[in-house]
Amino acid sequence: MFAVIKTGGKQYRVAADDILEVEKIAGNPGDVVEFAEVLVVGGDSPQLGTPTIAGAIVAGEVLEQGRGPKVIAFKKRRRKNSRRKRGHRQEFTRVRITEILTDGKKPSKTPPPPPRSRDRQSRRSRRPKEPPQGRNDEIR
Repeated sequence: MFAVIKTGGKQYRVAADDILEVEKIAGNPGDVVEFAEVLVVGGDSPQLGTPTIAGAIVAGEVLEQGRGPKVIAFKKRRRKNSRRKRGHRQEFTRVRITEILTDGKKPSKTPPPPPRSRDRQSRRSRRPKEPPQGRNDEIR
């Protein structure tokens, strides 16, 4: 199941356990935030909003508040000895989508535990690799 939400003047296609960066929203890491402007809910029977779907909510957990890279705005008027340099860093919020709800259901107040990655398990079961057989071994 997926949904299209609108926040910060942009639209995002999201599914459960997606991590995305949105414009800064209020909340501390670990808080649950709700996105009420749901435009589309897709799945077995897709629903289209006009413009939004009544009773649909997408819930997410705030992972971190951060700032993007510095963007330099440099203006120069030639032969006038006029220069202006100005920097800007856009603030963002990193969010993990926890659930997509319809029919007026309310999201759970506590975020679920983060999904475990399979990398840890597969690293333990791996055998050490044998050294590669190169051309130098055959020349002897």
